[in-house]
Amino acid sequence: MDAKTGLFYVFAAVLLFAAFRVITARNPVHAALYLVLAFFQAAAVWILLKAEFLAITLVLVYVGAVMVLFLFVVMMLDINIDSVRKGFWKHFPLAGTVGAIIALEMSYVLMGGFREPPKAASAPGQIGAQVSNTKELGKLLYSEYLYPLEVAAVILLVAMIAAIALTLRQRKDTKYINPSDQIRVKRGDRVSLVKMKSVVAAPATLGTTAPVEEKQS
Repeated sequence: MDAKTGLFYVFAAVLLFAAFRVITARNPVHAALYLVLAFFQAAAVWILLKAEFLAITLVLVYVGAVMVLFLFVVMMLDINIDSVRKGFWKHFPLAGTVGAIIALEMSYVLMGGFREPPKAASAPGQIGAQVSNTKELGKLLYSEYLYPLEVAAVILLVAMIAAIALTLRQRKDTKYINPSDQIRVKRGDRVSLVKMKSVVAAPATLGTTAPVEEKQS
């Protein structure tokens, strides 16, 4: 067994363990961290298969953006685990059956893909050229599929602007202060000095002979 095969078995074993812990961990934060570990191991397996673009995309998109957002949401919502786990064993037989069917189908497809095709006879002295699939994918995207790529980028930009506009719309139940007005404020606008007498005589009440008291302001 060579080093590449050994690394594949190591990454696959860690991937299976992390995936198992994702569905068995009681704490959702721990489950999300195990999912991040599973993504890293899958990226390592893709690198062994010389699919470095998929590996980089998995790490940047899912680990760098989706999982971080998911962790923030889980920690901010403070989910009650006991209410979520109610009825787990009730639906476990159906979930186990569906999972077993999916595992059998995937194993059948993967085992069929692992069978090596017959090698074509090569000319004597001919050496296969080293091809980078990331480079070839970039050439294909920015040449043949340039316009669909630009259309997809415009759609994503419009969606981002619409999400920001819907989120930052002014609400009536909140107090809004214009930052430009805060910058242009002057000292005279903040403080107003009012002159008042320090001693004010209290008005005399009718029918009493008591001396008039003085009230301090």
